[in-house]
Amino acid sequence: MRFWLILILVIFALRYLLPIVLRLVLAGFVRKQMRSGGFVVPPPARPGPPPAPGQVRVDYVPPVAAEPEKPKGFKGGEYVDFEEVK
Repeated sequence: MRFWLILILVIFALRYLLPIVLRLVLAGFVRKQMRSGGFVVPPPARPGPPPAPGQVRVDYVPPVAAEPEKPKGFKGGEYVDFEEVK
């Protein structure tokens, strides 16, 4: 009988009390972070002048990686013929 009473109390605590406690703890954490500037949102980038009709404006162009050099005298790999199995 004692086991069932403890089990019911634990389930009750998990179901009704734990969400209230978590809400209070998280609200305090968020308030603290907002006061200390922990959640800083960067200002939005200023848009440039609108492109002319029919033109495209590109905000970022990634740098081009250098192509690896091919060894001199390398004419390609070996050709291997294969048969398609149906």
